[in-house]
Amino acid sequence: MNDWLTHRAAATPDDLALIDTNSDTRWSYSGLDAAVDETAGRLAALGIEPGDHVGMLMSTQLLSVCLLHAAQRLGLRLVPLNDRLTPSELAGQIDHSDLSMLVCGADTEQLAVESSEATPVASVNEPQWEEVQSFRAVEPEAVEPVDWAFDDPQLMVFTSGSTGEPKAVVLTMGNLLASAAASAFRLGVEPDDRWLMTLALYHVGGIAPILRSTLYGTAVVLRSGFDPGEVADDIERYDVTVVSLVPTMLSEMLERRGTLSDSLRAVLLGGAPAPDSLIERCRNYSIPVFPTYGMTETASQIATARPQQAFKRSGTVGRPLMWTDLSIVDDGEPVGPEERGEIVVAGPMVTAGYYGDVDANVDAFCEHGLRTGDIGYTTDNGYLYVLNRIDDRIITGGENVDPGEVVEVLRSHPDVDETAVVGVDDETWGERVSALVVPKTETLSATAIESFCRERLAGYKLPRQIAFTDSLPRTASGTIKRPAVRDQLAALGDADSETTSDAIDREPTPRLPDDQSTEETDGQSTTEGDDQSAGDTNDQSTAEPQDEQSTMNGDEQSTEDADDQSTADPHNEQD
Repeated sequence: MNDWLTHRAAATPDDLALIDTNSDTRWSYSGLDAAVDETAGRLAALGIEPGDHVGMLMSTQLLSVCLLHAAQRLGLRLVPLNDRLTPSELAGQIDHSDLSMLVCGADTEQLAVESSEATPVASVNEPQWEEVQSFRAVEPEAVEPVDWAFDDPQLMVFTSGSTGEPKAVVLTMGNLLASAAASAFRLGVEPDDRWLMTLALYHVGGIAPILRSTLYGTAVVLRSGFDPGEVADDIERYDVTVVSLVPTMLSEMLERRGTLSDSLRAVLLGGAPAPDSLIERCRNYSIPVFPTYGMTETASQIATARPQQAFKRSGTVGRPLMWTDLSIVDDGEPVGPEERGEIVVAGPMVTAGYYGDVDANVDAFCEHGLRTGDIGYTTDNGYLYVLNRIDDRIITGGENVDPGEVVEVLRSHPDVDETAVVGVDDETWGERVSALVVPKTETLSATAIESFCRERLAGYKLPRQIAFTDSLPRTASGTIKRPAVRDQLAALGDADSETTSDAIDREPTPRLPDDQSTEETDGQSTTEGDDQSAGDTNDQSTAEPQDEQSTMNGDEQSTEDADDQSTADPHNEQD
């Protein structure tokens, strides 16, 4: 098997592959294929060989899409990196990944230089630093697509650190293929689908639409960032049919525009639990929402509910996808319906493990499959409900935050004696990072803590609420009573607690993970000019859909009740 774009360009060369909203440019599959071939040729000219690990520190743009396909064409292991992290945070991931090269753009070059240490850096734009190599300074070499086996590693995607330090998840060609096929069976595929990209490419939720649309022969609509009103407008402007969002994004879009275009047939909603009020609003406004549960380790979705199921069964994320074996395990043994336990999954979309982390691999897997770290239960009819987490991770705006990392930074402040960090329910963010601090001095302020943390933590990890106390609530054994901390912070609220400055609250909506940011949402620029030269104007057009793009109906049409017997068109479910 070659890279998916090679096969797709041969099968449907004139069909629409991508719309770049920044330049309003349309790329056919043959045009995109030519641009990817040029990108792969420049990588080869810079000395990159099959099997190398290449980091991608880029905002969402045409050339990052090309780099994703080029890595598959050359047989590389691509490592997408989070451009919202600090240099010290990135440096550890770069070192752990054993990169042969780190690829950046003009807007991320400084961060790349400050983070890379001994790793060579190359820019897709004109370099600003002398030590940075230039894609444009080399002539593309001729390349031949490599052959991939199902178990060949293709991506290394870092988790968000939900259970501690971020881990590099290895995803194979087989993982990605199984996930794409299973998603199609659940969401359905239409010949003229257009999937709007809103999530960052360092999340599987941002990568998945690109690879899936190539496999399906449909199009992606590329955006350089997230603005609630503009995204809602683009859905209508470009006849978008599918979009991936985290709940915070969808809520903000509805606040700006009231409802969404009726061109949509699927809103894949994940990355964080969706409030019942949001699902109810989707029902009232006929928005085809598909609440989903997934993780990096499963290449995105694990379970997904169709709209009718979500509207009828409050809180469910649906049934597991095709080929996904899901168990609820308590004390090492599977339990029956309605019994709570840890969600454990197995199947061809589940990663074989973490790169360079033997201990994490031992902890993550049991005889029944991958331990998700989430608590939930299934009903007699197989619907999954996710309740809470075994650990104390915080999900804010679709991004996972490890409280221990925030605590470590707070404790390093010279005027902080001790602290506890928890997630407190928040209508906008799902949860807000909140800290209860025991100060050493009476003069310590939330503003001082904010400034201290901002130099050491990514923006979405910053405490949005800081309260001061004389002592932390503890058990007899000395363990911090986290529920008591959470209750205390929630009770204090904005009235009695000292909060961080408005600058934090004005920060852009965090992007998805996962399967969401969430996937992901910072300002991201595209490149223009000769970077698009590989696709000529004849290639930037659409053609009539080919027969091979015929509709795939969604899977699992349950016989238990008529409401669940839906087709690939989710609008049929909203009666």
